[in-house]
Amino acid sequence: MSLETIVAGIVLKHPIMNASGILGEYREHIARLARYGFSAIVTKTITPSPRKGYEPPIIVELPNGGLLNAVGLANPGKGIVYDLVNEARKYSLPIIISIGGSSEREFIEVASLADEFGANGIELNLSCPHAKGYGIEIGADPSSVYSIVKEVSSVVKIPIIAKLGLCDRVVESSIKALSGGARALTLINTVKAMAIDVYTMKPILSNIFGGLSGPPIHPIAVRIVYEVYRETEADIIGCGGVDSWESAAEFFLAGAKAVQIGTAIYRDENIVNNIVQGLQQWLYEIGAKSIRDIVGAAHKF
Repeated sequence: MSLETIVAGIVLKHPIMNASGILGEYREHIARLARYGFSAIVTKTITPSPRKGYEPPIIVELPNGGLLNAVGLANPGKGIVYDLVNEARKYSLPIIISIGGSSEREFIEVASLADEFGANGIELNLSCPHAKGYGIEIGADPSSVYSIVKEVSSVVKIPIIAKLGLCDRVVESSIKALSGGARALTLINTVKAMAIDVYTMKPILSNIFGGLSGPPIHPIAVRIVYEVYRETEADIIGCGGVDSWESAAEFFLAGAKAVQIGTAIYRDENIVNNIVQGLQQWLYEIGAKSIRDIVGAAHKF
């Protein structure tokens, strides 16, 4: 059973990628992600200048299987891009540089380096829910999405993937991203949330708000992928709560051509192999020869 897929013109031997934000800002992280078996590496979000991020506590493990985090886009800055690309080449893996910015200029600054150094693609982070002035504040405005994607696409040759989060206008933002030059969409990012310690009576995270990830957001992410695919039939990477072959399969049926895994990596270092094997068995059982045969199949009913 073939699991090969093509997203934004990038050929993947199987459809399982890592999600940005889970490792991916140093050489040793790239090596570790390669050992896990991912078909492509997505870096942590890189901004032009280094960002320290928020003070601890920045992660809360929840009893429902989810994680709440507010890292604050901590990263070493654009100077690391060359090292990350070269490290991925050692493993013959495609590498996609995730980029964050608060203006068109900042996105272009890092995107140009990714293009120059030979990255396979760029993922524009237009969806981070806990960094003020970044992410979801941009992605929730379709006009801003269009402007940023269009400006970046005008200066780079490699494919652009727009990562969008949960908002009321996500379908409109998706359409605008595609019309601005995005070759694919990653849907979705973490969802803005918070946790309160009932004994101290204070928010647990130093930033108060963080991004909820893991199984609790999976049904929401599947719904967004379904709605956007129904309107656009775009190349989509499903992201949010994938922790089994079944949860990955839901994304493919909704319209995704690949998926990204984040929270589940913390709990099972064999998650990629387990999902790949599960998907192969599933395709055999339903009589499909390729993962591409079932993309969007839920729309046929």
